[in-house]
Amino acid sequence: MSAVSSRLPVFPWDKLEPYKATAAAHPDGIVDLSVGTPVDPVPDAVQRALAGAANSPGYPTVWGTAELRDALTGWAERRLGARGVTHSNVLPVVGSKELVAWLPTQLGLGAGDRVAYPRLAYPTYEVGARLCGAEPVPYDDPTELDPAGLRLLWLNSPSNPTGAVLGRDELTRIVAWAREHGVLVFSDECYLELGWEAEPVSVLHPDVCGGSYDGLVAVHSLSKRSNLAGYRAAFLVGDGAVLGELLQIRKHGGMMTPAPVQAATVAALADDTHVREQRARYAARRDALRAALEAHGFRIDHSEASLYLWSTRDEPCWDTVAHLAELGILVAPGDFYGPAGERHVRVALTATDERIEAAVKRLG
Repeated sequence: MSAVSSRLPVFPWDKLEPYKATAAAHPDGIVDLSVGTPVDPVPDAVQRALAGAANSPGYPTVWGTAELRDALTGWAERRLGARGVTHSNVLPVVGSKELVAWLPTQLGLGAGDRVAYPRLAYPTYEVGARLCGAEPVPYDDPTELDPAGLRLLWLNSPSNPTGAVLGRDELTRIVAWAREHGVLVFSDECYLELGWEAEPVSVLHPDVCGGSYDGLVAVHSLSKRSNLAGYRAAFLVGDGAVLGELLQIRKHGGMMTPAPVQAATVAALADDTHVREQRARYAARRDALRAALEAHGFRIDHSEASLYLWSTRDEPCWDTVAHLAELGILVAPGDFYGPAGERHVRVALTATDERIEAAVKRLG
């Protein structure tokens, strides 16, 4: 039996354990700003919808209920500015990480194919390529890549980890290049609701895609915008031919979003109030942390959107991790996201107000 895991990099978070132990030994406890997992309550309306659908003894469908598909199409038009979105243009998935990791396999990619992703990026883009035996290709500007054998191009705006945002003109240029060379584009837009100093735009906006979804799919998640990381609620919007193929494959694989989660997703997408309230919480935490980090000698780069502050003291990232761990603060080293991050750390905004206040006090 071949060990598929041998194709993969070392799971990065395991390397953080000794620093986590140091931070946890702080007399006032750890402030964990590393993983970026939501800590605020699930909105009441979403909890009620989940509970109301708890008596769901039958199998759900991979494509989801008609009500779910209506919610997805309506939200895409209302929030992304997409036009003419039909049920064939949407597909629920069991959390976005599952989709990212297994997409190249489900697209039938393998040896000889290439999968491109940003040089500083969520590690699962590379993992997905390696799982199917394709070649992972990091980039600075995707239009400078050799398109030969390039089957899948990942975009990520707002970026994890840097919080950088691709502007409308930049997205338009990349989409035109990808279409010219027949490269399928998947745009990870899971932080689109969390723009601070920039207004993120979807690859499906008419100004970017020209009103056509050919060769384009956007990935969205309710984990951050609605505190639903524990629900594994995410979805795709875009090219109906691509999503139709994925639907058939996922039917065979039994990749079904649980029925109560489908009902919860409908409720979450119908309510914009909780999204505004959660944004306000994160904005306040961001302002407090940013000021404290800068006063402590950090420089914040990019970070105009998303749930992170891409921070540096112009030293090796693990030295910074160790320094902050001594203060009881745990952050993610930048090299988790590629060698280009070796002098930065990613500081998450996902801690309670009390823990953020504790971090600010320690940094002071």
